[in-house]
Amino acid sequence: MEAIILVGGLGTRLRPVVSDIPKAMAPVNGRPFLEYQLAYLKNNGISRVILAVGYKKDSIISHFGNEFLQMEIAYAKEEEPLGTGGAILNALPLVREQQFFILNGDTMFEISLDELQKVYWEKKADLTLALRKVKDISRYGAVTIDDNGRINGFLEKGEAKGKGLINGGIYFGNRKFFEQISYQGKFSFEKEVLEKEYRHKKFYGVGFENYFLDIGIPNDYKRAQHEFKRLGY
Repeated sequence: MEAIILVGGLGTRLRPVVSDIPKAMAPVNGRPFLEYQLAYLKNNGISRVILAVGYKKDSIISHFGNEFLQMEIAYAKEEEPLGTGGAILNALPLVREQQFFILNGDTMFEISLDELQKVYWEKKADLTLALRKVKDISRYGAVTIDDNGRINGFLEKGEAKGKGLINGGIYFGNRKFFEQISYQGKFSFEKEVLEKEYRHKKFYGVGFENYFLDIGIPNDYKRAQHEFKRLGY
């Protein structure tokens, strides 16, 4: 199985505590965050990873090289920022399989990848999304699903509050779906594809309560220093 990890972002919000390195290389207990994420993928049966690199990409390439934990590592290089959508399409030519996973490179979400893939095949979906159950959706924005698990809406931050589901940043889909995306250059996968195409495409969400942490802001990055000690990677 293969996965694309999006690690090309600038990490602007982390600059006060981590400077001059990509967010994915931010040290957690003396190790780059990306090492934890790759170890998680290894444990879930992934054998090949395409890193979609951009900002300060040489620091990632020099650290991981072409293999890590016996997984093959390839690099889709951005010469200018492409956004999440552009980064995925830029990495697509390096993907060998017809189906593959995509992960945000600043989030640890310990779901079962097999479960996400199982729903994809059962529902004959175009895309399955790993959703995190949270007690308060107001700080995140939310994803809504019908009784069958099909995504039927997206809510912006502050539009609703209380318990709900948020986008956990892990997807499973097929090459054909991504090849049909008409956008070029820089664009947001979340805004331009997910939030616009869910009415026409078969997007399904799978809710999980597994460990979830986005290190994108200083407070949560600080939490990782303590919480990741329990992950066992």
